[in-house]
Amino acid sequence: MEIKSDLADIPDTLLRPDLVECRALDKDRPMRDSKTFGLIARGGLVCYALVHLLVAWLAAQVALGDQAKADKAGALQMVVAEGGAWLLWLIAAGLAVLALWQLGEAITGHRHVKARRRVVRRTVSGIEVVLYGLVSYSAVKIAVAGADDGQGSLVAEILAESYGQVLVTVAGIGVVAVAVFLAQRGIRKTFVRELDFGGASGAARTTTIRLGQIGWIALAAAYGTVGVLTVIAAVTFDPAKASGLDAALKTLAAQPYGGPMLLSLAAGIAAFGAFALLDARFRKI
Repeated sequence: MEIKSDLADIPDTLLRPDLVECRALDKDRPMRDSKTFGLIARGGLVCYALVHLLVAWLAAQVALGDQAKADKAGALQMVVAEGGAWLLWLIAAGLAVLALWQLGEAITGHRHVKARRRVVRRTVSGIEVVLYGLVSYSAVKIAVAGADDGQGSLVAEILAESYGQVLVTVAGIGVVAVAVFLAQRGIRKTFVRELDFGGASGAARTTTIRLGQIGWIALAAAYGTVGVLTVIAAVTFDPAKASGLDAALKTLAAQPYGGPMLLSLAAGIAAFGAFALLDARFRKI
């Protein structure tokens, strides 16, 4: 009597679920197979962290009375002034890779999550494209032009146009909306979904999450101030009030108890920089 196994009728993929998982993973994130890409992306995150640590240091200097520029461009100008043009090119390249990676995620990524959450995750990736892309662009511009790029205010140029007031107002409101989004990202700890703590100690996990919460909220406060000043500049036709993060920090410093508030904000931005370093270690790539 011949015994026939029922296993013959079962597809091999069902007997080896790891094949199904790998195929889906590769389809969703083909870049994961590239160790070189992973190293470059993590290096870009380290560069992003260093930029924010420099911004935090400059913001602390503004709080203590130094009027040096304290935005991301000012931090990058400080690097090139110290003969670090090569570092700016490295920062620009690393962040450009991050921007391209997140652009791919924003367009076709996150297919392993539900459709509703996928929209949110792709929106987050889209915002990161802008954040990484702007810093990368600034690094290239300053590396080419030197420590003093000598360019006027972009807001002033836009306000000079007939459509300028409306466009600057919309841009300011958009920045405020991004700030609100960043704040809820810190409060709700949604950034944790992008991290892989496999093999990490409990202390490392807790530290990363706490720094992320503080950092994202501090970053939201900084961008929110920029957005509000941008709207004010559009309403009053005063472009000097919307010169970026530098003007926002100096505006805070000029307020009653502005010094302590700005020092607290500098500490928060430094916390974000520290979080970004840990993000480079634990980010899912």
